[in-house]
Amino acid sequence: MKHWQPPPGTAGLIFDCDGTLADTMPIHYRAWVKILAAHGIPFPEDRFYSLGGMPTSKIIQLLSGELGVVVHDLDAVVHAKESAYVEFMNEVTIIEQVAAIARDNRGKLPQAVASGGYRAVIQQTLKQVGIADWFDAFVCAEDTEKHKPEPDVFLEAARRLKVDPVKCVVFEDTDLGMEAARRAGMFGVDVRMEFGVGPKLLLVGPSQVGFGERSKD
Repeated sequence: MKHWQPPPGTAGLIFDCDGTLADTMPIHYRAWVKILAAHGIPFPEDRFYSLGGMPTSKIIQLLSGELGVVVHDLDAVVHAKESAYVEFMNEVTIIEQVAAIARDNRGKLPQAVASGGYRAVIQQTLKQVGIADWFDAFVCAEDTEKHKPEPDVFLEAARRLKVDPVKCVVFEDTDLGMEAARRAGMFGVDVRMEFGVGPKLLLVGPSQVGFGERSKD
């Protein structure tokens, strides 16, 4: 297993949850297929992975809008999808390559989880894999108006950790998440390439983006 060390100057670590700390993405996909089928909305697996990091409500709005499908009760569909995932949660396992970094740096550097998922579900997921008490802050879908690829979730995590955003390292498994890290001016580590986590067909671009000035995009 590759032993990862924080770059010089690192003041905080920020982890995505789904597909980064916990192996949840295949289970989320099963839940999506189950719920969207009832509405006649197809969701190809590659499209699912390309939208990783986007909150459930926004994915439903995006897909239904593209197909012209009217979703009369968005909150009900969101609840159904999240409930379907929770039904399968006992199958969730830890992603040891990434969790080892959080374990090694616990008590040495402040750590946060920053996710497009909903707080209750994220905390249940982290409890399932036994690491819910490893982190000093949580930023979830409810906490910011804008979501990945916008940098807000990571900037809010840095604020809650009381560290300079440009001195944070982000661990991510999605293109949207890596772009959010770049826009936040943070050092981003793509766990797909760095540790071989997740579907290999989606490995695009460098495995890391370095510390730098916050993007003006």
